[in-house]
Amino acid sequence: MLALWKRPDTAGFELVERGMPAMGSDDVLIRVHRTGICGTDLHIESWDPWAAGAVDAPLVPGHEFSGEVVEVGSRVEGISVGAAVSGEGHLVCGTCRNCRSGRRHLCRHTRGLGVNLDGAFAEYVVLPATNVWVHGDQVTPDLGALFDPLGNAVHTALSFPILGEDVLITGCGPIGLMAIAVCRVAGARNIVATDVVADRLEKALAVGADRVVDVSKERVADAQAELGMLEGFDIGLEMSGQAAAASELIENLNTGGKVALLGLPSTNIEIDWTKVITRMITIKGIYGREMFDTWHHASAMVDHSPELRGALESLVTARFPLASWQDAFDTARGGAAGKVLIDWTDTRDVVITGVVDEQAPVTAHAATAA
Repeated sequence: MLALWKRPDTAGFELVERGMPAMGSDDVLIRVHRTGICGTDLHIESWDPWAAGAVDAPLVPGHEFSGEVVEVGSRVEGISVGAAVSGEGHLVCGTCRNCRSGRRHLCRHTRGLGVNLDGAFAEYVVLPATNVWVHGDQVTPDLGALFDPLGNAVHTALSFPILGEDVLITGCGPIGLMAIAVCRVAGARNIVATDVVADRLEKALAVGADRVVDVSKERVADAQAELGMLEGFDIGLEMSGQAAAASELIENLNTGGKVALLGLPSTNIEIDWTKVITRMITIKGIYGREMFDTWHHASAMVDHSPELRGALESLVTARFPLASWQDAFDTARGGAAGKVLIDWTDTRDVVITGVVDEQAPVTAHAATAA
């Protein structure tokens, strides 16, 4: 099969011919149709210090995908050949305290698809059946490839009751934009979004924000006054990882406000803990998706909300054939609003730069089923 291959200790990927992934009796083989490029993939491509310390290269990267089931293991039930699917990319141990208590997203032994074992930047990927999510008829291949980051947005946005609340979202990258659309569907009252990139702020308005703030030119408090908000925001969603954004978010919360933090900072963030304590603010860290409540909530909203489907589909701003995979990464690294996808069903004019014969061992998947 064709796959993007990451060798250790060097930047960049290679498009190679790779052996088919091995399957176990509890696994599912998926023909990949689309993959999305996220920040993690850009770190791996550039092989920065985080990637060098976290990624088990050599391997096939990639974890945002949609595809079609082509084979199921002998013990798999409830998943049929031909089903349109995406997958949960966090593979957990199943035996630690959190796993046994139904909190699998808190497993301390989690391994990541495309980070610790072969991922979805390939024509085929194998996952444990417990990690496979079957889609309804409303989900196109493009939309299915968004479900991993959509899950991040849903997990963050629905961390606290949102109906009728005033919400501040800092950071309008793809997941921040998805969070805006989710908050709109979930019944938020006022949604204010911040960024410094004009295209992102324009897209934020298109997917449901009531007001946007270019924080290089104005302050969040100005938006509050314009919207007639007499008190601070009830909920803050920090999606940027920027220290200044986190500080301004907390400054503009109402007493008793709640914060969900998804953006990963590159430096330490100073927080006025006296303000957090005296205003009785709740802060919650978010990583990945709750398995599998988040997937259920995301599917329910997508299946029953044409508005949400339209907003999400509008976030796919570029789609590249496999032969142009490097252009896809360069576009994603440019930082424009929206998601960049690779179409693995369009293999015209591909140029293979190597052959990787070895197979990933079947236990890489089967022993860590969710």
